[in-house]
Amino acid sequence: MGKIVISTNVSLDGVVQDPDGKEGFRLGGWFGEYGGKDLEEWAKVELEEALGTEALLLGRRSDKWFAARWAGRSGVWADRLNSLPKYVVSSTLQEPKWSNSTVLKGEVVDEVSKLKRELDGDIAVCASYQLGRTLIEHDLVDELRLVVYPVVLGAGERLFGQTSDKKPMRLVHIKTIGDGLAFLTYQPVRDA
Repeated sequence: MGKIVISTNVSLDGVVQDPDGKEGFRLGGWFGEYGGKDLEEWAKVELEEALGTEALLLGRRSDKWFAARWAGRSGVWADRLNSLPKYVVSSTLQEPKWSNSTVLKGEVVDEVSKLKRELDGDIAVCASYQLGRTLIEHDLVDELRLVVYPVVLGAGERLFGQTSDKKPMRLVHIKTIGDGLAFLTYQPVRDA
């Protein structure tokens, strides 16, 4: 059975919007500005995660965003990401932008539940915040991996949205990346 893993970079106050500053958000660019010299160590952590991932699960905009950044690259990390099977959740997308992609057009909860049953290993959800919120709301997420950047932005799109009820989590791993980034891993606390 597959394991849904939300893996993302986030500010101290939970903002995930425009980390590279290329989307025009007035507070964008925080990834490079506050990651600084720690980004080399961050890249090693991300490569390790990519090597341990069996598939990517993305929304339509994330498929386009990642394809623009990774499709033309080479090297161990790029080769791994480009070769992974990708599942793009969208009711409107006809042709995904990134290689090895399959569009999931049905009901999100049903499609992702089916995917979890069919695949083994980690299915990483990266930068797909609307999709992530839906998966969290429907208790389909098995793990959250958050790289926390040392900045409070005060505004912007956040990873977590409104939920119908509390979603208790258990901290299962903490790691410092470089000198200033915190890598936190949480798992949902399921009812006994």
